[in-house]
Amino acid sequence: MRRETAYKLAGRHHEKTVPGTGLVKTRELRFKRIPSGQAEHAWRALRMLKDLHVERSQHALSLIVRYSVLDYSMEGIETGLREAGFVLDNSLYMKLVRALVYFTEETQRHNLLSPERLIKQSNEVYIQAWDKQAHGDHDEVPVELREYK
Repeated sequence: MRRETAYKLAGRHHEKTVPGTGLVKTRELRFKRIPSGQAEHAWRALRMLKDLHVERSQHALSLIVRYSVLDYSMEGIETGLREAGFVLDNSLYMKLVRALVYFTEETQRHNLLSPERLIKQSNEVYIQAWDKQAHGDHDEVPVELREYK
C-alpha cells in the first residue's frame, strides 16, 4: 500500500503545516569586544530584515533577536553576520549553546515540514483497506482439517 493511500484512509491531512507552540524563538547574539561597536552596527543591519525583531540587551556586547523558525534560523543569522565581517563570541560556553540551538531548530523545522506519521491510527488503515478489498471471508480447508485433534 502506498503511503499516500494509507494517510487518506486514516483521515490524515497534510496539505498545510499546523502552526504549533514554540515557533517563535528568542535568542541572544554575543559579540567579541574587538572590534568595538559591533553590536550597534549589527543592530542597525538586522533591523532591516523582515519578521526579525532585534532589541538591544543590557549587556553592551549582545543583542536579543526574536524570529519564527519557519522564517529564520540562528545558524543562518550568525552565518550572515560572520560573512558581513562581524566577530561573534566563540567561547566554549557559546560553542555548546550554539550547537544545541542549531540542532534543535533544524530538528524542529524538519518535523514541521514532514508529514505526520501513522502511529496511533495505523490499524484503522488496514481495517479500511480490508473492507474495500474484494475477498471471500471463508477458508477453503474443511473444518476437520483445520482443527488439530
